[in-house]
Amino acid sequence: MPTDDEEVMGLFAKYRDQFNIPLKLADVVEKALGVDSDYIAIFIPGGHGALIGLPESKDMTAALEWAMTNNKLIVSLCHGPAAFLAAGDNSPFAGYKICAFPDDLDAQTPGIGYMPGHLTWKFGEKLKAIGFEIVNHDISGALCQDRMMLTGDSPLAGNALGKLAASALLEAIGND
Repeated sequence: MPTDDEEVMGLFAKYRDQFNIPLKLADVVEKALGVDSDYIAIFIPGGHGALIGLPESKDMTAALEWAMTNNKLIVSLCHGPAAFLAAGDNSPFAGYKICAFPDDLDAQTPGIGYMPGHLTWKFGEKLKAIGFEIVNHDISGALCQDRMMLTGDSPLAGNALGKLAASALLEAIGND
């Protein structure tokens, strides 16, 4: 938390109560996504949690469809792109280029003590099977922008992805 940034701290203080009671994706899909929605993007954070439930989520499918239909940004990092699998086998994202955490590195994480065991499936392999092109092979902080999709390869890309997303979001609201 950048505690020395007065604007960030002011924003955090203003919305602190809402941060403590986050909305469920199902509620956002049901009540807030539509043509007149105030939402301007979808952000799918990274971490291995993105591998659990999001790839099969009908709500994630609906959110991705909303973003595509309404020309909204989709921003994701590290393992977050696993959620793109919710678009299904006939993905509208076929042909998109992205950055994501490499399957080969995930296979090494138990050996360095990061994970207690190996993952049971490879999300990058599945993304490639539905038409995504993963442009990175390691983690270096790489970013990729393809149309309205912004992705980063790992936590190393977090700051740069945030800056890219902020710029793209400001441009998006300036054009509305």
